[in-house]
Amino acid sequence: MVVTGLGSVTAAGSGCDALWQDLLAPPPLGHRPLEEWDAAPWMDRSEIRHTDRCTQFAVAAAALAVTDAGGAEKLAPRAETWRAGVVLGTALAGVSTLERQSLIREARGDKRVSPFVVPMIMPNAAASAVSQRLGWRGPCETLTTACASGTHAIASAARLIAYGVCDTVVTGGTEAAAYGTVLAGFSNMRALSAGDRTRPFDSGRDGFTVAEGAAALVLEAADTAEERGARVYAEVLGAANTADAHDVTAPLADGSAAAHCMSLALRDAALAPSDVAQLSAHGTGTVRGDLAESLAIAGVFGDAGPPVTSAKGATGHAFGASGALEAVAAVLSLAYGVIPPVQGLTTPDPELGGVLDLVRGSPRPWTPGPILSSSFGFGGQNGSVVLGPVRGPQAT
Repeated sequence: MVVTGLGSVTAAGSGCDALWQDLLAPPPLGHRPLEEWDAAPWMDRSEIRHTDRCTQFAVAAAALAVTDAGGAEKLAPRAETWRAGVVLGTALAGVSTLERQSLIREARGDKRVSPFVVPMIMPNAAASAVSQRLGWRGPCETLTTACASGTHAIASAARLIAYGVCDTVVTGGTEAAAYGTVLAGFSNMRALSAGDRTRPFDSGRDGFTVAEGAAALVLEAADTAEERGARVYAEVLGAANTADAHDVTAPLADGSAAAHCMSLALRDAALAPSDVAQLSAHGTGTVRGDLAESLAIAGVFGDAGPPVTSAKGATGHAFGASGALEAVAAVLSLAYGVIPPVQGLTTPDPELGGVLDLVRGSPRPWTPGPILSSSFGFGGQNGSVVLGPVRGPQAT
């Protein structure tokens, strides 16, 4: 399973160049919604009025990824659209639309509620919209496993190709929940940073900032990509998921289930921990979350683990889209030959054991190799995917 297209929309802008530059520079303070978002390049006025921003972001990111891969017709000629699928992840889907429409109903009555509200808030709305626009008639699926959704979606898409169900799948994650009740709930939970900065693994970390956006990857069977002469960015080497079976919000404190997930993903990729050349951490900047993740990393890699980065210090936390954004960031790291630093990290927390080789300050040059990217979500959801340089005849 190889990656042949990338797309993203974030507060930094549309396209992966904007995402990459965002990873290399300290972000502004505060949450990171797409304040000046305009879906017009990808959707007409009627579609925009009748879709949630979560769907709009997904349509844009998917379109950018498909174009990057050579276009929908090259990926799936009309006779082969049954073998082209869509698998997306989201944690909260159209929650912002639901809140706005609830306020309209309360203030103005039932008759003023949009007749489109149900299809706008459905968790599968984004995947469905992408499938319809591409005309792809293979599996069209939505995974909603909290903040692990994007990573789980990539793993599921890769399996559709590995099992021979699809030749091509657009996958990733999308989220548009930097609004109203969601922010209030996280604030009252004390999950948000009082300092308006996400500081993964820092001694002064106090929570995260919230981001909006979407990221998409085009996955293809290696032989299909080779036949059409596609440019290949990376290979999906393996994936896994587990559950903490512990708590609705708190991670399992010892990180053991997350560690098991990482180990299973490496086994799926036929790799040893020593083969991993970079670790893309979940790294939300929460006190308990980063501690549990540090214990999980130490449990897998011991005292001699690979360089560790976390994108959320730059991007903020995009919930169900975060794993997909981090997978795109990992592929870009392969392409550019540097590992982005952990933005917001100034003083590594000694309570984390001092075993993490955290990339700090400046991008670190590296020899590209396998990357383990992990995501952990409410409900005890753990997901890991292994990406790496292409092996075999397609390697360039």
